[in-house]
This record gives sequence, structure tokens and C-alpha cells, in this order.
Amino acid sequence: MGDAPAERLAFEVWGDPIEHSLSPRIHRAAYARLGWDWSYGRRRVDGESFTAELGDLDDRARGLSLTFPLKTEAFAAATTRDRTAELTGAVNTLVRSDGALHGYNTDVGGLVADIGAHGFAHLDSARIVGAGATATSALVALGDLGAERVEVVARRPAAAAGLVDLGERLGIAVTVAAPGAVASASVPLTVSTLPGGAALPDRDAAILAERGGLLYDVVYGGWPTPLALAWQASGASAVNGLGMLVQQAVRQIRAFATGDADTPLPDEDAVVDVMRSALMGD
Repeated sequence: MGDAPAERLAFEVWGDPIEHSLSPRIHRAAYARLGWDWSYGRRRVDGESFTAELGDLDDRARGLSLTFPLKTEAFAAATTRDRTAELTGAVNTLVRSDGALHGYNTDVGGLVADIGAHGFAHLDSARIVGAGATATSALVALGDLGAERVEVVARRPAAAAGLVDLGERLGIAVTVAAPGAVASASVPLTVSTLPGGAALPDRDAAILAERGGLLYDVVYGGWPTPLALAWQASGASAVNGLGMLVQQAVRQIRAFATGDADTPLPDEDAVVDVMRSALMGD
């Protein structure tokens, strides 16, 4: 079923660490549903070995999913890059075609789709907790959802300077605050990009929860996170990033199949359903 190449192609997810990755489970479920004779494995690759590993790929290897710490290296290796990769400086998907490496950042589209599924097809303002690489993708996603004002909560406010600059490019007014000094205004959505297990002081987390609307926490392992617990204690809702994981993977598979991360797969709703089932171990 579908229009993918008939030959048996190989794909992998690279990163360090990589043993915990759920990507093989959901990609393989999608390929089986689509009827495509593709394989998908995982490989431990760090920043120092990335270039050598890339050069050793055989002809059957069509594409890669990249996770920590390789998204910057993949950006540099890409011959072409999509809009979201250019905006974020990060590539989480590489596709080999016609002697070139095409780079994509499907995290942005994954966030847009899953945040939209939680009732936010459009919003005017939001808050981001954290100022690392994932926060950059979150800011672009919020811009795509219509946000005009975003407050970034960062333990080191100076680390958010790049987000302020990116906001200017996107037409978003980005303000920065320390965890204990957030603006008094409430927002309908807070996106947490803190690493799993990272915690803010209880008082700071409680203030964020009171004024933060729905918490969308990109972490999907070790749930609930400390911040999610603060939201729950305040009576507010918090959701994890499993939906984003599926949606960004769908866009990777689109890019693997056609070179276009925006063109839906054949019978895509059914493909997403089997990916979600595989993720939950059904």
C-alpha cells in the first residue's frame, strides 16, 4: 500500500544515549501498516563519531532520525534544509536523495499538531519554561499557532537571548523572566522544555501552575515530571509529549517516503493509530 519505493530500504535513529529510544517501535509499526518493506534500527553515535558514521552508510540507507546530541551536527551536514531547520538551527531528520542530504526539523510540526489536538489550533500568548534547543522548536511552533507574545522562563535569563532574537524574526514579542519573577498575566498554555527530572523550587513551580493554563511537557519518560506534579497539585491539567513523539515521527516518515514532510501518508489516520498503539504496547 502506498507510493513508497518498493525496494527494501534502511533507516536508523542515532544519538547518545540511544537504548531508551521508542522510535524503532513506532516507525516499524507504521511501515508494517503501510506495507512497506523498510527496516528501522538504532545506533549509538556521539558528536565526535557522527561524520565518520555518516560517511560509512551503505547505499541501502535512505534516512536518519537524529536525537541528542546530534541535531546541530546534522544541521551542518545537510545539503538543503527546510524552513523549520533553518529557523531553529537543528535537524532531526536526514534524507539521502540524488547524492544530497536533505535536512528537516519535524519537531516543530509535531508540536504544532499535538498542541492543536489538545485544543489550541490558535493562541495569542503562551509561556515556555526552559531556554535550550527544544525551546527554540517550541517558539517556532507557537508562532505557527499564531502566538504574538511568549514569555520564556529561564533559570539563566541570559541563555534566552537567542530566543528573543528568533522572536523578532518571527514577529513574536519574547520576554524573559527568572522562575520566581514571572509576569502577573496568565497564559492559556505553558510548554515545558526542561529535561526529565529537572525541578524548579516548589514556590516557583506553584506560581507558574497558577498562571500557566495547560502544561504541555515535552518529556514523555518518567511521567509525571516535577513540574507536572505542581500543575496537578494546583488542580490544573498537564499532558506529556508522547503525542509530539508520534507526530514528529509521522513527518519523518513523510520525508523518508517523498522528500516532503508536509504531504500526508496514505491512510495517515490509520497509520497514526497503529503508531500510538505500538507506543502504548497494545
